[in-house]
Amino acid sequence: MSAMKLLVGTLRLWEVGRQVAFSSLTPGQECSGLRKTFWAAMRAVRTRADHQKLGHCVTMGRIMRPDDANVAGNVHGGTILKMIEEAGAIISTRHCNSQNGERCVAALARVERTDFLSPMCIGEVAHVSAEITYTSKHSVEVQVHVMSENILTGTKKLTNKATLWYVPLSLKNVDKVLEVPPIVYLRQEQEEEGRKRYEAQKLERMETKWRNGDIVQPVLNPEPNTVSYSQSSLIHLVGPSDCTLHGFVHGGVTMKLMDEVAGIVAARHCKTNIVTASVDAINFHDKIRKGCVITISGRMTFTSNKSMEIEVLVDADPVVDNSQKRYRAASAFFTYVSLNQEGKPMPVPQLVPETEDEKKRFEEGKGRYLQMKAKRQGHTEPQP
Repeated sequence: MSAMKLLVGTLRLWEVGRQVAFSSLTPGQECSGLRKTFWAAMRAVRTRADHQKLGHCVTMGRIMRPDDANVAGNVHGGTILKMIEEAGAIISTRHCNSQNGERCVAALARVERTDFLSPMCIGEVAHVSAEITYTSKHSVEVQVHVMSENILTGTKKLTNKATLWYVPLSLKNVDKVLEVPPIVYLRQEQEEEGRKRYEAQKLERMETKWRNGDIVQPVLNPEPNTVSYSQSSLIHLVGPSDCTLHGFVHGGVTMKLMDEVAGIVAARHCKTNIVTASVDAINFHDKIRKGCVITISGRMTFTSNKSMEIEVLVDADPVVDNSQKRYRAASAFFTYVSLNQEGKPMPVPQLVPETEDEKKRFEEGKGRYLQMKAKRQGHTEPQP
């Protein structure tokens, strides 16, 4: 059976290469030109096949159902984040177990800033592709792309790009981080660029870990448009279906819950249809065990004319373990936009910060907004 599959696969690769070669052939080309084109196409197809064989690429997809979306039919950002994390977990765990040695499961440590480039709707198919782009001694960088497909028209569009970092944890000892098998880079520059990204995220992760651990406190009879008016919390008991083989919560489950709370905060503030526009870097400070009670709290920190920034904090309370106290497990900033009936961004009510801490967080949020706005404008400016 395996020999037959290999033969069929080889014939398919040959056919793809042949079609690519002949589609690019002009009537005036000679046989030597045809041969060059054909073998170049075969090398491209073979390279892709080798990456898939080595486990460096993963693709997955499914149709978006009504329970994946809000009342307006827009797919929740948390649903897409969960799919992104699932693809990242598969490819990184597969790679970390590609050599003989102690078996492990890759745990999510960080998600870089993720932009939601285009809304996805019920009935569309989400295609998620993940690829390993860098490995350090103890971590794996995975880059993920999400495409949406309208199966009625065949139209496809890029909706998300994300970068995730994983660390391999031993199945025998969850506190033991194993070494990662290195990958082969096509160019030396790829390894150097990856090392720079690794050092940058490592530094930012350490800075974020020691940020103040304040807690969102409820306020009686808050005024509209204030931080207290829209702040929200969700309490969740971690069950077996939320967890990995280790008995720890999947990173995708945590991100989905964080997005739900952020969405509630945004909806309470502007009372319109809202969608996730972007997620700033999500840092997972500590693992969450099965049986913990987690509290996901969200509060608005900043509003521009058409966007809202919401800070989301995840605290874990190990109720079945008296030796451990409540701790901060994850944190991130979500950005939401309000949409009108035509699906176009519309102005949002301006946030009214009241306390000194709220005013400080507002200015910090404004700084992040202006920094990202300048970065986007820099990318769109024509090159000289």
